[in-house]
Amino acid sequence: MSARRWTTARAPGLSALDGRIVRPVLGRPTRGWWLAVAGSGALTLVMLAGIAWTFAEGIGVWGNNTSVVWGFGIANYVWWIGIGNAGTLISSMLLLTRQRWRASINRFAESMTLFAAAIAGVFPIIHMGRPMFWYWLAPYPNTMSLWPQWRSPLVWDFWAILSYILFSLIFWYVGLLPDLAVLRDRARGLRIRQVYGALALGWLGSARQWRLHGKLHRTLAMLAVPLVCSVHSIVGLDFAASLMPGWAETIFPPYFVVGAMFSGFCVVIVLAAVIRRALGLQSVITDAHFDVMARIVLAAALIMGAAYASEWFAAWYGGDPAEARFLRFIFLGPYQPLYVAMLALNVGLPQLLWLPRVRRDVGAVVLIALLVNVGMWLERILIILETLSHDYLPSSWRLFRPTLTDGAILVGSLGLFALLFLILSRVAPLVSIHETGELVVTEAAA
Repeated sequence: MSARRWTTARAPGLSALDGRIVRPVLGRPTRGWWLAVAGSGALTLVMLAGIAWTFAEGIGVWGNNTSVVWGFGIANYVWWIGIGNAGTLISSMLLLTRQRWRASINRFAESMTLFAAAIAGVFPIIHMGRPMFWYWLAPYPNTMSLWPQWRSPLVWDFWAILSYILFSLIFWYVGLLPDLAVLRDRARGLRIRQVYGALALGWLGSARQWRLHGKLHRTLAMLAVPLVCSVHSIVGLDFAASLMPGWAETIFPPYFVVGAMFSGFCVVIVLAAVIRRALGLQSVITDAHFDVMARIVLAAALIMGAAYASEWFAAWYGGDPAEARFLRFIFLGPYQPLYVAMLALNVGLPQLLWLPRVRRDVGAVVLIALLVNVGMWLERILIILETLSHDYLPSSWRLFRPTLTDGAILVGSLGLFALLFLILSRVAPLVSIHETGELVVTEAAA
């Protein structure tokens, strides 16, 4: 894989390449950008309207009931934090393994982490029903012996999300420093130069600065891998630490980590296709990038299939009547169509990626990536609904029926994610200038 070429023979020179990456930041916004902002902004307003309606009327406007006390709110949280976890994990692991194709995708993968994790942090707060007490999530000194509840998963998640966002922000900013200096040198207005100059922290590109920068970047990458694994393991333990049928699984922490990388890589594929088309970067985000990312998605799909099979085997082999009843429920109960669709999208559909012709078709890979993320969201919601709808006490068995407010907040969060990327494209380069330039020079010399 290291011998593969990651730029095309028609790759532009350094000046032209830098211009394409910098143009959206320092140039005038295009009509397409304004249309995209209008569309994503409208969806964001839908999300805000759903949250405002929830605050005004209470959690009763959601589909939650006395048995299914977790619903779309927690499912959306787990889905978004999974996508967010993947960005830093992908960038750091590719940096440590010296994968040259990382140069073209690392910036927007890391940006994806910041936005997805920030959106994920909204859902536990609105799920609480009393958002004015959001600070109860923070483990401040328990002087009144009332709160916080140290055994609550919400306290675990608060620490996990906060530490992860802060670390990811540092990791993203360190990688951005040389590019901020490029923007400082290319900007025309005095105030813009001053802003980017302050953000660049006096970067001059000396040999000593590059050496220290590389050492710091690799050190942060080494810290990132265990941090990311621990963060999503904590999210998995939110479920596994309970005694509910279908949740008391020791496989949940690694299963959630692989699921995060699975869905996160699929979002990176979609972002790569959109950004290379919008910026005209087909020469540095090549079909080979989609081919190698498709291989990783295929490997993750195989692991996910093994994890599903492990859950079924454990429920059957353990001999617990509640687990056996739960297993029959997921295959024969009212959620069966959704469960079958999840298996088809997460395990069956990616098997097409065994075919080289499919992996080299960017449109096909993007479509598979989009459908896999639908499947991963179904997995997150079904983990909640199947267990809470069918726990130990038959008298508490109730089904979940989503409401319009549930759907509005979910769809609106996608619009907010797109809007944040559009805003970032006017502030900082979505593709690393110095790393893609180094890649072009290296491969041109070879």
